[in-house]
Amino acid sequence: MAVKEQLLRIEDVALELNVSQKIIRKHIHSGALKSTKTVGVHYLNPKDVKAFVKSNVLAKTPKKPVKNIRTKSVKTDDVNWVNIAGSWENPSKTELTSADLFCGAGGMAKGFEMAGFTQVGGLDWFKEAGMTYRENFNHPHILGDITEKEVKDKFIETVQSSLKGKPLTVLSGGFPCQGFSMSGSRIVEDERNSLYKDMLEIIDALQPEFIVAENVKGLRSMLKGKVEDKIKEDIAKLGYNVNVTVLNAANYYVPQKRERIIFVANRIGKKNYHPKPLLTPKNYVTTKQAIQDLVKHKDDANFNHVRTKHSDDMKNRLAKVEEGKSLYDNYSDSWKKCPWNEASCTIKENHGGVNIHPIEPRVITVREMARLQSFPDNFIFKGAKGKQMMQIGNAVPPLLAKAIALAVRETLAV
Repeated sequence: MAVKEQLLRIEDVALELNVSQKIIRKHIHSGALKSTKTVGVHYLNPKDVKAFVKSNVLAKTPKKPVKNIRTKSVKTDDVNWVNIAGSWENPSKTELTSADLFCGAGGMAKGFEMAGFTQVGGLDWFKEAGMTYRENFNHPHILGDITEKEVKDKFIETVQSSLKGKPLTVLSGGFPCQGFSMSGSRIVEDERNSLYKDMLEIIDALQPEFIVAENVKGLRSMLKGKVEDKIKEDIAKLGYNVNVTVLNAANYYVPQKRERIIFVANRIGKKNYHPKPLLTPKNYVTTKQAIQDLVKHKDDANFNHVRTKHSDDMKNRLAKVEEGKSLYDNYSDSWKKCPWNEASCTIKENHGGVNIHPIEPRVITVREMARLQSFPDNFIFKGAKGKQMMQIGNAVPPLLAKAIALAVRETLAV
């Protein structure tokens, strides 16, 4: 059963009450201000905020006005949570179809395949990722630059040919968004955002029933939330109603705490659903559960499990790094040691800096990375080892994609 929530975020309340977000967090932690925490984000009911104001607790706290805020953030998540637990195990095969832009190695495609969808096409420019994609899937893959008309046309024609006159159910994509900036009160886009515009053009051409767009959580704060608003507006202009929230992959059996913003939109008059978490932090799949058996597994290039050879000095340095900490102070997002008895920290490949193994003095292998991203063991990665790690670090965890796909199926079942 879906539950609709219209709640405020901490930044919204801070702006409304003209205090810092730090003060709001302080009163949440003290219990004076009620909140609901979902996938790591606090949400507040407007009624609870009013009760908090009436309690006069805030009057006793020195106010620190929020500076340099031009406009009030009006962003509140309008989320329709749906329970997918009943369909999680062995989903039936359907005639529903999906295609993927910026597909990389195929994490999103694999997840939709696990959820019973038939994938009809993928597009990406990354050569080695394309090699991996074609190794693991039978459907068409277009290798090329989406900004080139012939590449874009080829993808559209390939998908339409595979559909044989039927509508495309879902078009997904993890689009880049670094090219947004401000000119006065107006959002502008530079040439780096041509990829985003090309995605909109393909949506308009293929007219999928649903759009699933994924991005890093940090998009929410870009230009004080205006980028998120513009993306929703642009999709709505194409005839879609849009819902968006942040999902944590660990809530869907991925042994990794990885938060991503997920846009779900449809043009067929249905309610957009996001998958209700299947797990809580108390029962997340841990790093140990995911990769412990690989400690005794011999190096095997065909299995993508080859240990990096470190010098004795590097081994000593890696062994001394605490769980959750990084080898280098200046690179906190790379060379970070995964916790052993918790879900892993976010898996990345950052200019050669990958995650450190929790109990061995080395970085994790490609297969260990793949396990922590929830790729099955029969999913084989191609290219040089460094390129394989880039593919995995950039991928959407298949089990997160599966959860999203099952939520789309629930939408169509209503």
